Amino acid sequence: MSAAAMATITFGSATAGSGYHWGAAATAAGASTILDSDSSLVERCLAGEQTAWEDLVKLHTRRVYGICFRFTGKDSEAQDMTQDVFLRVFKTLGSFRAGEGSFVVWLTRLSRNLLIDHYRRTKMERATDSIEGQLTVLEQKTGLHTRTDGLLAGREASEVLQGALQKLSPELREAVILRDLEELEYKEIAKVLSVPEGTVKSRLNRGRAELAKVLKRQKVAV
Repeated sequence: MSAAAMATITFGSATAGSGYHWGAAATAAGASTILDSDSSLVERCLAGEQTAWEDLVKLHTRRVYGICFRFTGKDSEAQDMTQDVFLRVFKTLGSFRAGEGSFVVWLTRLSRNLLIDHYRRTKMERATDSIEGQLTVLEQKTGLHTRTDGLLAGREASEVLQGALQKLSPELREAVILRDLEELEYKEIAKVLSVPEGTVKSRLNRGRAELAKVLKRQKVAV
């Protein structure tokens, strides 16, 4: 079976308006179970089990789609990028090393790298959203310590938040997405972005401050 066929994904309810909570936190026991499940699925995939690959895709499609949608802001682009991510996973799964970190971190880093490549390829079409034009030093707003998803609730609020995220530079946007929406730890985000934890915290603070400014301009209480 071809890589394209193996990576074909049925999104079903995993769309922008599905109401799915991308940053749902797992319990410690649940996280351990997921790690064990991931390791087992990867081993079975590498052994050539098609059903294992299908299970792996089903298990992580929503997470990957969520990252892609939050970054691109467009459902069609997010679906295309999600397909691209799993095609890359299918081709490079053998490079994953369980002893070097969790599969989720490996998958998130791979997703992020493809998104950045995609952004760079289309940079001329998005000149108004260029990194250089938006990397302004911002002060962190006093009292802005709550999770971003906690600022808003409901489908309409989610759309407002998504629109506000698109006004952030890619570097600040990805920091907010990975920490406040995907709920990765600082050290995990540092691995995904290949930067020091201090840089992660700096980008997150600036991203939260800029996001608060955007939401306040839209008269959304924070």
